[in-house]
Amino acid sequence: MKKVLLNLVLGASLGFASTIMAADGKALYTQKLCQTCHGSEGSNPIAPMYPKLNGQNSTYLLNQIKDIKSGKRNNGLSMIMKPMVAALSEADMEAIADYLSKVK
Repeated sequence: MKKVLLNLVLGASLGFASTIMAADGKALYTQKLCQTCHGSEGSNPIAPMYPKLNGQNSTYLLNQIKDIKSGKRNNGLSMIMKPMVAALSEADMEAIADYLSKVK
C-alpha cells in the first residue's frame, strides 16, 4: 500500500513539474519579448523571413538557441537574435524550447 501511494505521489509530482516547466517556458517566451518578432506562441512571425517556432522539435529549437548564443550560428538573421538570447540560462533555453515544441 505504501508503495502504491508513493508511486501516485511521485507520478503526480513529476506531472506537475512538467506542467510548471511548460508554464515557465510560456512566461519566459513573453518576458523575453520573443512574441515581438515570432508572434503569439511562435506561430505568427511579423515578417516572412522570421521562422515559425511552434510545434518544432524541442531539441532542434534548443540547439538553434544555443548556436545563436555561442556564435556558432551566425547566418541570416542570427545577429538580431544574439542579444535576445545572451542573457538566457540553460534552463531558460530548455523551458522555452519545451514550451514551443508543445504549442500547435
